[in-house]
Amino acid sequence: MPNIKSAIKRTRTIEKRRAQRMAQKSALRTAVKRVDVAIANGDVEAAKAALQEASKRLDKAVTKGLIHKNAAARKKSRLAQKVNGLSA
Repeated sequence: MPNIKSAIKRTRTIEKRRAQRMAQKSALRTAVKRVDVAIANGDVEAAKAALQEASKRLDKAVTKGLIHKNAAARKKSRLAQKVNGLSA
């Protein structure tokens, strides 16, 4: 545990940011899983709605610096391919 006042405060703020990032990343993973579940069930409408939500969360994660922009683009592309394959 740090002894210096500024280091103590820094530890507190780091822990707060870590908790926020973990929550955002968890919500992102859940949104992606919802798309996969809808695809597995064969529900086209639910898959499209879930894809829209997942894309939104992926874009937001990029702006927050949670994931790399190319990783987000790759995930969005792969999910879109699955959804389009389902509706075809």
